[in-house]
Order: sequence, then C-alpha cells, then structure tokens
Amino acid sequence: MNAATPKPSLIVTGNDLAPDALQMLRDFEIVFAGRTPTESDLIALCATHKPVAIIVRYGKINAKVMDACGGNLQVISKHGSGIDVIDQKAAAERGIAVRAAVGANAAAVAEHTWALILACANSVPQLDARMRAGHWDKSTHKSLELAGRTIGLVGLGAIGRRVAAVAVAFDMNVLAYDPYAKEAPAGVTLVALDALFAASDIVSLHCPLTDENRQMINAEALGKFKRGAILVNTARGGLIDEPALADAIASGHLLAAGLDSFDVEPMSSPHVFQRLSNAILSPHIGGVSDAAYVNMGKGAAANVIDVIDSHARSAA
Repeated sequence: MNAATPKPSLIVTGNDLAPDALQMLRDFEIVFAGRTPTESDLIALCATHKPVAIIVRYGKINAKVMDACGGNLQVISKHGSGIDVIDQKAAAERGIAVRAAVGANAAAVAEHTWALILACANSVPQLDARMRAGHWDKSTHKSLELAGRTIGLVGLGAIGRRVAAVAVAFDMNVLAYDPYAKEAPAGVTLVALDALFAASDIVSLHCPLTDENRQMINAEALGKFKRGAILVNTARGGLIDEPALADAIASGHLLAAGLDSFDVEPMSSPHVFQRLSNAILSPHIGGVSDAAYVNMGKGAAANVIDVIDSHARSAA
C-alpha cells in the first residue's frame, strides 16, 4: 500500500484487539467502537469512516449498519465462530463477505464445557457455598460419577470433537447428532437427535444458531431427556427456551444445567435462572481465554486481509 495513500478504515465493535492482530492490520486505520456499541453508535461510526471492513466482537451488524458504510464495506469478520449476530442475508444481497475465525477458540470453549459439566456433576458451587456457611456435607453428598455414563453432543465440529475426546478419556459412552458430519471420531456414535436426548445423562450443545434450530431445547425436547440429566450450553442462548428449561430444573426433571450463553445478553436481571442453585451460570466467556483472545484476533484479521486482497486482485 502506497504511503501517500490514506489507509482504509476498519471498525472493531469492541475496544481492543490482540497486539498480533493489530500488527497484521497495520495498513488499516482502526476505529474501536467500544464494548457495548448500539446500532446507532455503529451507524454513526460507519457513516463517518466508511470502513472497508468490520471486525465483530460485540453487538450486531444489520442492514442499516452495512448501508451506512456507503458501499465501501467488503467484509464483516467475526472475532470468533458465531456469525448469527450478522445479518448474513443482507450481507449476501450487498456482496459483502462474512467470515468467521473458525476453530480459533475451540480449545477454550471445550475446556469451559468440561468446567461446567464437572461443576454440575460434582455440585462444586453449591458445596463451596455450604462450606463458606459453616457446613460439612461429607456424609450426605454424592457426586455423579461420569465413567460409564452417556454424553450426547449436539454438534460435532471443532469444539464438539474436543469435548468428545475428553469424554472418551473419561470412559464415557459418547453419542453425537450432527446432520453435516459424514463420519465420527473413534469412540463416538452418530445418532438421531431424539435418540440422543433419550439416552444421554449429559447433553451438551455445540451447534450454531439458525432459524431452523432456534429454541430446539423446548418443553417437548426436555420431556424426552432422562430424569436427572444435565444440560450444558456453551453455544448460543437462542437454542434454549429458557422458561421451559427453568421449569425442568425446578421440577427436578433435570439434575442441573451449566449455561454460558443466554437468549438476551447481557442476561437480564432479575432472571429466573438466578433463583435456581443448580443452574450454574457464566457470562458467555467460554471462548475468552488468553490464547483464544490472540487466536480469534489473528483469525479475524487474516479473514479481513484475505477478502480485501482478493478484491484488489480482481480489480487489477
């Protein structure tokens, strides 16, 4: 890029990127939108800077935001893997590429999945609270031992496969449902979704959110779960009918749930889950590890550069 040529603008819907990613994007004028950019914030920034690219960390990118870029926008790159926050139909209609940093946070999300599974199976937060209140529950507590139990994975991508590998190491039976999977790793059996619900002691969600699977975990689906099962969601909150899940937990049909994502984020307060001690909650940080932060930034930056360079070659 010629030094005399003004740098093209790139908007980040956040207030930071990993230094390695910033170095990769040194030929762009980077504008940070802050941690909680609203639609009007993004429209105003896009109208002012006319970016060629947007890296999405927080918030949503809709048609109004795209149109505010004045036709300059070439790529919307997700800092992570979940592109449901981007209006993909609107982007396609405008010839704007949508990219995800696929697999960049797979290790982090898989590890957090197991943190939630183990916390649910062993009542870790509840025992901690009881100890701090002066109780010693050794004579009454029983954990759910995982060896020999069945875990059902909804989604068998990069994250699901990592979760499966740990489950195999724990001597668990591993089932998976993924309509796009042509094969399964050793120790994993592909089954129909209803069969997975009925057979699993733990159900863990690892699929993207689409119009077709929104609220797939509803009252009807939960009715097919084993009594005493555990549900874990480190994917997208929109996959779950939250009131139905709360009812299933409160009634004792489910032993516990470990939840890292919610239908509305930040999670509203008060929220029905806050009243349930066996709903173990975290604020959508499954993919936010030290290494994942760098990997997602570099992945998002690489996707921007790839699309911009491709456009430049086509125009040459």
